[in-house]
Amino acid sequence: MNRRSFLYKSLALITSGYTGLNLLPTAVAAENNEFIPNSEATISLIIDDIGYSLSRARLFIELDVPITFSILPKLSLTRDLSKEINDKGYEIMLHQPMEPRNSSIDPGPGALFMNFGSEQISEIVEENISEVPYATGVNNHMGSGYTEKQSKMVDALKVIRDKNLFFIDSRTTDRSVAYKTARQLHMYTSSRNVFLDNNPNLHYILTQLRILKAHAKKYGSGIAIGHPFPETAKAIEIFIKNPANADIKLVPISKILHG
Repeated sequence: MNRRSFLYKSLALITSGYTGLNLLPTAVAAENNEFIPNSEATISLIIDDIGYSLSRARLFIELDVPITFSILPKLSLTRDLSKEINDKGYEIMLHQPMEPRNSSIDPGPGALFMNFGSEQISEIVEENISEVPYATGVNNHMGSGYTEKQSKMVDALKVIRDKNLFFIDSRTTDRSVAYKTARQLHMYTSSRNVFLDNNPNLHYILTQLRILKAHAKKYGSGIAIGHPFPETAKAIEIFIKNPANADIKLVPISKILHG
């Protein structure tokens, strides 16, 4: 299977069937469904699975808006894209691969598996962070199995915390304990509210962006995760250029976490 096929298969598997925070008031309120009217609601857009394609990444770089890029480790373009995206002034995260429930799915190089010991987990996370030296945070790639195991999340999150990085739970499973565990470790943390492109169709993605906006207007902020599809880049461009969305502020994810 070539890399393009692997990417599309992976994206289809990890995003299919999933629906949709931190020590900050807006995030906790969102989790508890507390209404917070906010005339300056903020949203953050994280684009996952960066590292396979330079041209796909540049579709989002060229939008010239504060998107956050989450970069997979140990790919041929990992370091080059990390540097280029950082040089352009964008926020970067490490997209840490983790074991899915379905053992037949390969999460890719640099992955964490549930049968790994604490020392091995720590070594892998440290090595992956070193491959994305400009990263300010981490989120999970796949991980529908791994993120349900608190002891394994503790092993990974302690390294992330000790590197002064934040953690975003991609919520690839409704039974994830990743966000809860990060809070218990007193980390800056949050979780994904919306997946943009379960269906990489322009109209579907625009609908998901409207759902994200409604969430942010109700709770003060919202976080969406998308993938490097041309349709996703186009939908974001349409959304941000629409005057009707002038009441929503797009910010890097760290702005939501740190205020």
